[in-house]
Amino acid sequence: MPEPVILITGANGQLGKELQALAAHYPAYKFIFLTREELSVNKADEVLAIFIDSRPDYCINCAAYTAVDKAENEQEMAFSVNAEAVGMLASACKQFNTKFIHISTDYVFDGNSSTPYKETDPVNPVNLYGASKLRGEQLCIQYNPDAIIIRTAWVYSLYGNNFVKTMLRLMKERPQLNVVNDQIGAPTWAADLATCILNIVEKTVAEERNWQRGIYHYSNRGRISWYDFAVAIKELSHLNCAINPIPTSQYPTPAKRPSFSLMDTNKMQAAYQCSMPDWKDSLQKCLQQLKS
Repeated sequence: MPEPVILITGANGQLGKELQALAAHYPAYKFIFLTREELSVNKADEVLAIFIDSRPDYCINCAAYTAVDKAENEQEMAFSVNAEAVGMLASACKQFNTKFIHISTDYVFDGNSSTPYKETDPVNPVNLYGASKLRGEQLCIQYNPDAIIIRTAWVYSLYGNNFVKTMLRLMKERPQLNVVNDQIGAPTWAADLATCILNIVEKTVAEERNWQRGIYHYSNRGRISWYDFAVAIKELSHLNCAINPIPTSQYPTPAKRPSFSLMDTNKMQAAYQCSMPDWKDSLQKCLQQLKS
């Protein structure tokens, strides 16, 4: 059996980097990691050229415009990368018989729920970033109904800019910090999500019928606020900084955030038996790796 070719876009992002770190454990697969500089996913001719050249069996789209606040003023850019580009990739995957995994977000929901969001719950984004990601989902399904879409939330990792690394830096610089305590969700360590994605690929390589198209939710287990997250980072890192809980109203941002974005992950567990570690266990592992 020829080695499966796996094309990964957005290779320099948090998830892309975690997938690169895992690739060594899959010597039977041929990985093609492409950064934004190597492939502009919103340019149809570049996308087509890559598919003609590499003929991938799988495409994992980690490329995204993720500047939530900037998106309010950079609507065109956000929709170009998060929506139109997804349509192009989905279409190319359909044309070349490539299995497509696209990463989306909890921000497609409005945050008015009090129970964890299921994949079938109504979507209603409250900011332009969420709207651009929702449009990406719609174009993905329109051009490639066989795709898998994974919504994730509050992503952090060893790489790039994220809440965990920002908190570590600020806690060392300042005697106290204010962190919102009325936005509820669950964080996702990108390494756990990357493991789940490659688990889906591995099961499908083993047997084609294991590919189960549709939308899935993935995050670590638990239910916390950003304030709880910050306190845990402080305690696990033994830092001496006072963390003060504040309401969202005291921390205005250009883009509105959903106040509740906890997602129900049962469908993913049932379909692919993906490991979903407790949020605090994963945080501890990430902090240990950051230290070393």
